[in-house]
Amino acid sequence: MNMSPNTVLRPTALAAPRFVTAGFAPHLVPYTAGLALQQRAVDRLHRGVDRGTVYLLEHPPVYTAGRRSDAADYPRDGTEVVTVDRGGKVTWHGPGQLVAYPVIRLADSCGVVDFVRALEGALISVAAHFGVDGFRVDGRSGVWTQPATGRAAKLAQIGLHTSAGIVTHGLALNCSNDLSPFTNFVPCGITDADVTSLSRLAGTRITPADAAPILETHLSSALAECAA
Repeated sequence: MNMSPNTVLRPTALAAPRFVTAGFAPHLVPYTAGLALQQRAVDRLHRGVDRGTVYLLEHPPVYTAGRRSDAADYPRDGTEVVTVDRGGKVTWHGPGQLVAYPVIRLADSCGVVDFVRALEGALISVAAHFGVDGFRVDGRSGVWTQPATGRAAKLAQIGLHTSAGIVTHGLALNCSNDLSPFTNFVPCGITDADVTSLSRLAGTRITPADAAPILETHLSSALAECAA
């Protein structure tokens, strides 16, 4: 086979999407740095060099607003909000919350809604690993729990963006984070539910670093079905 010096050899079958730990406390990943990581993963997908990357990390405290956000949902104290192109409304990220950005190209057999359901299934399995019962709520993405007393509470949120079949953004699982920031705005635009964490429900401290390997195991199964 004749090859020019500039020929790039690519494997005929690419490996499964890889998982990358971008940073857990005390090495928090700034939100804008997380966006840059995702863009580099998108660029690799466009070049056909891999099947995607899943970044696992914690962010410093930050509020973000998705495409469906309303001004009434913003932080009441005027804290700055980063506007992004994901679905959903306003949410908060910060230390103690496990964030996963699965940047993949969706297979033809897996639509966006299918992928959201797959992410929810993985999160429910993570919760079960720590003895917490999580479930879906029709019409509301994410994973929910029902405390012994009080209203249903959101344990994990999901917000995605798709372009040319490539998914960016992802999910956030409340592990050991302070929940008080969620009282400063309307989380995900929902007024009739609370927010909770794995640590609160399990009665023991569960950090993002504790939950990440479990999430990787269950996300790997979801990606095997959904990644092109």
